[in-house]
Amino acid sequence: MIDKITQIFKIKELRGKVIFILALLVVFRLISNIPVPGVDQAQLRNFFDNNQFFGMLNLFSGGGLSSISIVMLGVGPYITASIIMQLLTMIVPRLEQIYKEEGEAGRQKFNQWTRWITVPLAGMQTFGMISLFKSQGIMGALSPFELTSIIVTAIAGTIFLMWLGELITEKNIGNGVSLIIFAGIVAGMPASVSRLFSTWDSSQLFTYLILGALVVLSIAAVVAVTEGQRNIPVSYAKRIRGNRTYGGTSTHLPLRVNQAGVIPIIFAMSIMLFPGMIANFLAQSQNTVVASFARSVGTFFQNQWIYAGLYFVLVVAFTYFYTAVVFDPHKISENLQKQGGYIPGIRPGTSTAEHLYFIINRVTLAGAIFLGVIAILPFAVQGFFNIGSMVSIGGTSILIVVSVVIETVKQIEGQLVMRDYEGF
Repeated sequence: MIDKITQIFKIKELRGKVIFILALLVVFRLISNIPVPGVDQAQLRNFFDNNQFFGMLNLFSGGGLSSISIVMLGVGPYITASIIMQLLTMIVPRLEQIYKEEGEAGRQKFNQWTRWITVPLAGMQTFGMISLFKSQGIMGALSPFELTSIIVTAIAGTIFLMWLGELITEKNIGNGVSLIIFAGIVAGMPASVSRLFSTWDSSQLFTYLILGALVVLSIAAVVAVTEGQRNIPVSYAKRIRGNRTYGGTSTHLPLRVNQAGVIPIIFAMSIMLFPGMIANFLAQSQNTVVASFARSVGTFFQNQWIYAGLYFVLVVAFTYFYTAVVFDPHKISENLQKQGGYIPGIRPGTSTAEHLYFIINRVTLAGAIFLGVIAILPFAVQGFFNIGSMVSIGGTSILIVVSVVIETVKQIEGQLVMRDYEGF
């Protein structure tokens, strides 16, 4: 590992890329600590300490939401817009054609539409967050000009982070959006550890040891599942053209245990966030029936165990849904058949598609349950141990951090290998 780090800084081009990315992440951390005016910081800290769900939502904002900074939404609206566009490719055949068949020009057009969708999403989410914070006493009354200024500033902050993410991605050392989220999580860890030690109780030493072991096991499990895959053997028939023989080789088709990454957690989080925000907004209604119903909904979602149960079910369901979006057994079967490939013992065509569908359902079950457990781990830790400071360094945050580190390391190794070949 040390040798690889040394190699990175010996190669001028790679060293320049790494320094450039680190500089952009420093810029991100600086602007994420510039708060908007009119925020009661004490009330804000109390709100996030008592609401684990918004603590997880803060992860995807890169830490900007916990301080209601000018980049309070982070890259969340951009991620949501990307998900919407991917889903639309299933509904609108023309979008799928543009993305898959028109090459780089089609992908650029697709990305531009994603950026345009990000703007109204950022505006709506900012308005919803401000309404929620006002109902919780975190922000005072705002004039129309102040409200508009905050919304415009938050939209500009999201667009700026989106641009930073694209600049990072262009360097081919990790995904820009993932690295921004990663930076926000890592930056918050020292504060979490500090809070833990500030409330240290020697009588709970055994509890702390259990939590430490849980963190280590979570990291090991995330690595195992992220790297885990089921290899489907694939053989290619021999073809003779003139005096040459083509094909006749054997390879494998990798099916990852976690095909969907953290996307199902983002999906489920968006769904679970919506009823609570609407309930908090309608609780101030002058209509007593509407206000009473809204308060009942809010009370229902404040029950951590009910909330965690629904969250788990949604994560599992969205894992299957998103896997179906990104993995199409019928298309893979068609491509194998066109290339002269087949799975030993399985007929090409429909039988191959059914075989792949059967296997991916079984493999996805393990990944879906794992993602569900990781998603509700913060609630379980808070419920059993009543130690909230450990939550931010477990569960979803570990999944994101480990996944980003693995992806980034692989891209760096790929660039080092490419330069080894060039030197040879």
